Amino acid sequence: MRWTAGDRSNVEDYRGRGLPVRGASLGLGGFVLLLVLSWVTGTNFFSLLDTSSSGERTGSSGPVASSPAEEREVDFVDAVMNDIQQTWTAVLPRYQPTRVVLFRDAIESGCGVGQSATGPFYCPQDQRVYLDLGFFEELSQKFGAPGDFARAYVIAHEVGHHVQRLTGIEARVRGAQHDDPRAVNPLSVRLELQADCFAGVWGHTASQQGRSAQGKVELEPGDVEQGLQAAASIGDDRLQRMSGGRVAPERFTHGTSAQRVEWFRRGLTSGRPDACDTFASTTQ
Repeated sequence: MRWTAGDRSNVEDYRGRGLPVRGASLGLGGFVLLLVLSWVTGTNFFSLLDTSSSGERTGSSGPVASSPAEEREVDFVDAVMNDIQQTWTAVLPRYQPTRVVLFRDAIESGCGVGQSATGPFYCPQDQRVYLDLGFFEELSQKFGAPGDFARAYVIAHEVGHHVQRLTGIEARVRGAQHDDPRAVNPLSVRLELQADCFAGVWGHTASQQGRSAQGKVELEPGDVEQGLQAAASIGDDRLQRMSGGRVAPERFTHGTSAQRVEWFRRGLTSGRPDACDTFASTTQ
């Protein structure tokens, strides 16, 4: 990917100031293990962690201790977010910008305590995307999805949830889930697959030639394959196999690897949000 560092106006940097987690430190790998176990068993293992709950996006872990490589990642996140939001501003007239909140280990969001183990997430209550930069290393090393566009896909997916929030899709889905508890997981899958497709809508724009000369993100040969690999690497079926358990479709919340690739590809190919109606699809 070609990209140019900006002014970081698309990020809120809370690294070193996030909510501290009391007790033994699990590390990012331990958090990822708890995430997989939670997905497989349906039990929220994070509720067993002893965390403080005071203050919003505050903490006492001190100033940011960073490296040049990590600072480049911050610039990357800002550049990608800026480009994604320019795309959605052009596509969606009522689009309202959001930001990525960068944190380490844990943070208090509008949706409660967020853990690194959950991976990047979007909180509809405060309309922010939350990201621990350590996830990028996990994406590459544990899930086998290296490369800039793999990382950009993850960010674009979370902004896809912001689009769902702004258009009322997220509220309608939550209402339907409340009315029919049996539909909670199937509707969650459709919501996540649509966010994958929305990520592809931005990817379609970024694939246009000559954008880097305008200071915008531009894909290079091989980038699309990186994004598709990222989508395949975090399918529910693959994560369940990685945990050593059986594949349990009734516990799917994000869709299979094949489904995630398919819907991401639809957005990449079409570049149109109306091609992303996972709720009208009979096959997902």
